[in-house]
Amino acid sequence: MALGRMIEGKWTTEWNERDQGGAFNRTPTMFRDQVTADGFSEFKPEAGRYHLYVALACPWAHRTLIMRSLKGLTEAIGVSIVDPILSDKGWMFSDEAGAIPDSVNHAQYLQEIYLKADPKYTGRITVPVLWDKQKQTIVNNESREIIRMFDVEFTELATKKIDLYPRELQQKIDETIDAIYTPINNGVYRSGFATSQEAYEKAVTELFENLDRWETVLDQQRYLCGDQMTEADICMFTTLYRFDSVYHGHFKCNLRRLVDYSNLWNYLKDLYQHPDIKVTCNLDHIKRHYYISQTQVNPNQIVPKGPIIDFEEQHNRDRFAIRPK
Repeated sequence: MALGRMIEGKWTTEWNERDQGGAFNRTPTMFRDQVTADGFSEFKPEAGRYHLYVALACPWAHRTLIMRSLKGLTEAIGVSIVDPILSDKGWMFSDEAGAIPDSVNHAQYLQEIYLKADPKYTGRITVPVLWDKQKQTIVNNESREIIRMFDVEFTELATKKIDLYPRELQQKIDETIDAIYTPINNGVYRSGFATSQEAYEKAVTELFENLDRWETVLDQQRYLCGDQMTEADICMFTTLYRFDSVYHGHFKCNLRRLVDYSNLWNYLKDLYQHPDIKVTCNLDHIKRHYYISQTQVNPNQIVPKGPIIDFEEQHNRDRFAIRPK
């Protein structure tokens, strides 16, 4: 299975995002155009114009699916879902249960979408991808920017009037997303993809120091930024949801399980039980992707049966007062 990349429009199974010390360094995303409601860019928020390519297994893509669901943009923005298992040519489309073939470009592999946008593309072939059917190109493949666009720029098309980036919390939300990215969201990968003991121990120590910190914060408030759900919670959720099933064992993030944290565990259940979040979750795709596709970590491709986790178990987050509307 290939964690490959494109070089000048040619696929290669070469993949190296580690430095000389064995530390994992994620390659930056390359497509960073913006859909803007004020007309500042050439991409305007129009129903039916954009298509989202995602993997249910990927936490970064999962963010965008959650935001699309929470905002009620499922009719305005179409979606294709790749197979959970990486092929020899990377992400592919299939009839696998839970997958949705590419009805827009009729591609067999996601790399075809990248090459259509840039025939000389060099870089990783990653999800999510926001595709513009009108201009026939990729608008953006950076999850944080896509969820912000869905949340803010697509407001007029949203059928659910939830605001996850309220004006009074915007600075705090941005700071929180920044604060959790390196040690937690990317920290699990820095632990799992490290190829030296030193790099692994540095990453896993920072990961748990930060989980400990947020455990304390969540003892005093319901969500990361206070008493209402925000974009920051969506960014945290997709990592926590995968933690005990994948990151604890597969990525050796095993100082503690998430269920060992009273506040983080109940916070995760609280978010999961939101119907617009639950509908985007697929633990089968997640486990099979990580354990089968990432052969450099799990060469025998054995998918564990456990752990048994009850995300439907009653949470205790209702103890926090709900802000009046």
